[in-house]
Amino acid sequence: MTQKRQREQALKQWINTSTPFRCISLQMVSGDASFRRYFRFDDEKSNNSIVAVDAPPKFEDSEKFVSIARAYKKQGVEVPGVLAHDADLGFYCIEDFGNGQFAQALSSTTMHNLYKQALSHLPAIQSCVSVDGQPLPNYGETLLEAEKTLFTHWLIERHLGLTLSEADRKMIETTYAFLSEVFVQQPQVGVHRDYHSRNLMILADDRLGIIDFQDAVVGPITYDAVSLLRDCYQDWPESSISALLQDFHHQYYPQHSWSDFERWFDLTGIQRHIKASGIFCRLWHRDGKSGYLNDIPHTLDYIVNVGYRYEETTSLATFVDQVIKPAMLSTLE
Repeated sequence: MTQKRQREQALKQWINTSTPFRCISLQMVSGDASFRRYFRFDDEKSNNSIVAVDAPPKFEDSEKFVSIARAYKKQGVEVPGVLAHDADLGFYCIEDFGNGQFAQALSSTTMHNLYKQALSHLPAIQSCVSVDGQPLPNYGETLLEAEKTLFTHWLIERHLGLTLSEADRKMIETTYAFLSEVFVQQPQVGVHRDYHSRNLMILADDRLGIIDFQDAVVGPITYDAVSLLRDCYQDWPESSISALLQDFHHQYYPQHSWSDFERWFDLTGIQRHIKASGIFCRLWHRDGKSGYLNDIPHTLDYIVNVGYRYEETTSLATFVDQVIKPAMLSTLE
């Protein structure tokens, strides 16, 4: 019996012996870009559908998920209620948000209103900067340095097999230091850190439910907006994205100039896409998940297209455009 199957059986046993629920069978809902696995079951006692989560303690901190869920709830953020939890086992049960995925509901006719609705939730998320009286982790030097290494090690060296010249390595260091400085120049707020189309659910009454928030930090004011509007899994006309961003800025952040806000948004997006392109490669080489490799060219396009707009990121944009992207595309042929 595989370890995954053993944990699935242990999860079922835990539900039936240590929670108020009665589970006859577990149905796999999904895995994600982590070690967590999600199952759905019908509670025999209440006839309610419930989601059970297997979050192996060796790899996942379920206590953090539970704590942030409670903190978000207090701020009015629509997240699943935690119904049962065992931190030592890495098992928990949460409210079932159903199958209405934001990503699948997006179309040219729905995208404006859906994105506007999603953006309207960010002020509540940004107001959550502490959990159980302790501040959320700071999105600072330690995390930023680790995310740069995702790009240089997992994408450039491991996946593409390229060796950086001293000049290219110095260019990346200089550009990344600039992007990191832009991070800390911005107002620092609560950040979901993975706020995109696949982590939003459309509930029965058309409210939006928010999931996958366990990596929340305190960081740049534009981070979640750029995660959403320049989503690695979506591609919309730049004019539509700019209009949504301008409305968002005007409604919630008029105290900051538009030019500053747009610059923060653009440059924060470059940093996020540097990170994401490396994570997608790590998911393949470390975790055996190949499904994200096809999203890398689009992710690199953001670095190129936005990078050319700013003098400080032009060298990086050129390098990605002329070296990294062609090498990446060749691996997908």
